[in-house]
Amino acid sequence: MPDIRLQKIISGAGIASRREAERLIAEGRVSVNGRVITEPGTKADPSGDAIKVEGRLITSQEAPVYLALNKPKNVLTTMRDEEGKNRPTVADLIPPKRRRVFPIGRLDFDAEGVILLTNDGELAHRLAHPRYGIPRVYEAKVKGSPDGRALRRLERMTGGDEKSGPLAGRVRVMNRKAQRNTWLRIELREGQHHQVKKMCEATGHPVLKLVRRSFGGITTRGIPRAGIRTLSEEEVARLKAAVRSASGKKKTPAPKSASDQKSAGGKKSAAPKKSPGRKSPAKKSSPKKSPGRKSPGRKSPAKKSSPKQSPGRKSPGRKSPTGGAERAFKKRAAGKKRGNR
Repeated sequence: MPDIRLQKIISGAGIASRREAERLIAEGRVSVNGRVITEPGTKADPSGDAIKVEGRLITSQEAPVYLALNKPKNVLTTMRDEEGKNRPTVADLIPPKRRRVFPIGRLDFDAEGVILLTNDGELAHRLAHPRYGIPRVYEAKVKGSPDGRALRRLERMTGGDEKSGPLAGRVRVMNRKAQRNTWLRIELREGQHHQVKKMCEATGHPVLKLVRRSFGGITTRGIPRAGIRTLSEEEVARLKAAVRSASGKKKTPAPKSASDQKSAGGKKSAAPKKSPGRKSPAKKSSPKKSPGRKSPGRKSPAKKSSPKQSPGRKSPGRKSPTGGAERAFKKRAAGKKRGNR
């Protein structure tokens, strides 16, 4: 049997999810043939190597188990309280014979609703990964009454189309009575930490109550609060089909982009429309202003220079000879007058 990554072996054995298995490996709580492993990428042979997690030997891969739990409020979506506060966890709600499973994804401590649990590490990884876009449907009671602008903003934050309308979008106003508050139906395609709460808080309508009604099409219908049931073969098949179809869509983005480019011929034509704006640097360039520089720039200094020099030359040169001639003429005239007398 070929070697497999340790986190995949651990998750396949139903001990922990891949992310949790990576943490266990990094903390030195996993050993292979008596050697402690701390590198998550380490590989091993599950059929020939002695793999232990916290001293417990992984013997063989168990038959896959798929469960749905209706989580109540104030319960952690983990198999144990990692902070050591002894808070209740979903492990407390699972029968002892079903304990070798782990939850797929997370749900807030104060939220309630459906949670899927399994020992199928591969399916759990795909269902939780945002790349596959598995839908999660929430009902959120928010403070106040969001207007159209807030609803469109929420629609954008979910990745939906804000032009889809109130009945076709991922964010819809529900017809549930709430005094001075509003119930919203919100569909997400990825499970980020506190995502619904952060979205609603950003629009000025904080979440007062949060319920997850569906995960990948699996709902809480028929499951009492804190109750658990085994998924049917049809439900498991639908989950696997959803993952396969989602991965197939991700593999063929080219046709979409090509069609978008064809249909967006106007967008390509819009680029040339913007090109004149890019040619604006030509307008900013100086060739057009060069004639202006010749007329005002070069003539003005010539005019200023000539008048300054001409008066200086004329004043001393012309005034001095004329002044001397006048004085000589006056002396001659005065001499003639005296001779006549």
